[in-house]
Amino acid sequence: MTTSITLGAATQQNLLSLQQINQNMGTTQNRLATGLAVSSAVDDAVLFFQAQSLSNRANDLTTRKSAMDQGVSSLTTATQGVQAEISILQQIQGVLQSAKTQNATQRKASQTQVQTLAQQLNNLVGDTTYQGLNLVNSTKSKLALQFSDSTKSTLSVNGFNMLVSKLVTGTGVGASYFASAAVGNLKFTAAGSLGVSIFDKAYNAIATAIAKAQANAQSLGANVSLLQTRIDFTAQYTVTLNGGASKLTVADVNQESTNLVTLQTRQALSIQSLSIATSSEQAVLRLFH
Repeated sequence: MTTSITLGAATQQNLLSLQQINQNMGTTQNRLATGLAVSSAVDDAVLFFQAQSLSNRANDLTTRKSAMDQGVSSLTTATQGVQAEISILQQIQGVLQSAKTQNATQRKASQTQVQTLAQQLNNLVGDTTYQGLNLVNSTKSKLALQFSDSTKSTLSVNGFNMLVSKLVTGTGVGASYFASAAVGNLKFTAAGSLGVSIFDKAYNAIATAIAKAQANAQSLGANVSLLQTRIDFTAQYTVTLNGGASKLTVADVNQESTNLVTLQTRQALSIQSLSIATSSEQAVLRLFH
């Protein structure tokens, strides 16, 4: 059998007040400990899910930003490869220019040098790979990036075929001197019967190849600049999104600290008030002594 204890009205009021103070103190202490005014949907469902939506978008953009950073590295690798290829093509031009005034023996050595440079150029193109993607050895290569969850917010960069056989064409030089359109097959020793014009034509073919390579490098560089701009925007946007989420959920530490001090004071006063409220019952108890 449960015995019911009836408290006086004043005592009940003070007890309820003390319980409310203790509850508020627990809430305030939790906010100070976590730094959040809204840490779950129980605290405020609307603000909690609004903040969660902003945070999720920020996290998604952070992931996409990482992909963009890797895209910049892929494009930079390709650009560096093209610049190195241009340097080799310019070396070939130098050999061709020198061959105009050489004798047959010297031209044979020059031909070997050009063939070596052409092979090294192809090797360099094949090595210009970043994480398995080579943008300079095939037109089928493609760098595809998506900037956000919007299907239209994308960037697609097609690759170039910059192997010697594709980049340098021998139109006007003659199939016997630019077999398969490869400068490495230019037959220097046969040029004696044709005069130096064959070397001028080959030189001009290389100049055209350099112009193509420079145009490709410019295209790649423009995409790097675009990606860098997009990366900067994404970083700033992510900060804004996280800041917006914080405004909805983060607690004001100064305010909560002040609240805690106030509640502690009220708790002490409430305990004292509760003691005073029960003094009448204590006075009745003293009558029995």
